[in-house]
Amino acid sequence: MKWLGKRLSDNVEDRRGFSGGKVALGGGVIGIIILLLNVFGGETGQTIGTALEQMQGGQQQTEAAAPLSNEEKEMGDFVRAMLAYNEDTWSKIFAENGMTYENPKLVLFKGSVETACGGASSASGPFYCPGDRKVYMDLDFFQELKTKFGAKGGDFAIAYVISHEIGHHIQTLLGTSEKMREEQQGKSEAEANKLSVALELQADFYAGVWAHDNKQYLEAGDIDEALSAASAVGDDAIQSKMQGHVVPDSFTHGTSEQRMYWFKKGFSTGDIKQGTTFEEIR
Repeated sequence: MKWLGKRLSDNVEDRRGFSGGKVALGGGVIGIIILLLNVFGGETGQTIGTALEQMQGGQQQTEAAAPLSNEEKEMGDFVRAMLAYNEDTWSKIFAENGMTYENPKLVLFKGSVETACGGASSASGPFYCPGDRKVYMDLDFFQELKTKFGAKGGDFAIAYVISHEIGHHIQTLLGTSEKMREEQQGKSEAEANKLSVALELQADFYAGVWAHDNKQYLEAGDIDEALSAASAVGDDAIQSKMQGHVVPDSFTHGTSEQRMYWFKKGFSTGDIKQGTTFEEIR
């Protein structure tokens, strides 16, 4: 994606130069299965990375952070550019709908981090915390996404994930997340999970809307990278890879097909009002 020379957001907190210390997480088959139900993103911070960590022994040691390399500094600038693109897109869309967009913060970290939603390790992968309205991201996640889960990689995979997490921020601003949690009360686990799926797919849709609004900056292969990442983190793909079978009633983020469909719908329409996942995913 074209970004060199573009505006860089001031709303990035780069904590990669700090040591996060040691994070030890519990393991076991039951824990892995539970974590598989919380694949990437969302508002819990529980992701495929955590399941990976548990399968690899349940413990992660973080050494004192070394100075950032030139490549890491450049990746930090890329993240700032993607956040700036999101700020511009959503400020415009909110204004067109008579609302004011509030910019979130994005925190880059290595090892572990403390948030208003609790502590998280680098294995938590990217997530949005509504408690402090910040997106948290360890860029090492994307190497795991590529090597362990078969995503193509590339810079637009990162752009897609950032935009998906910003989608959760939008849902917080619009009250969608709170309404979803209220609707989950009293529901069976399967029915509550369907609402979680609708929330996640809507965030994928919003990522597609963002990509539509930034078509002029896209390069060949960018959309394929986003779709590859979306496919890799489908509930069915993760469960099949990690436990050998799928349990549809346990899905909380949607299948690979659904995640790709809603991203593509956002990208093709560019219309925030078309993100009708709660009406269709029931």
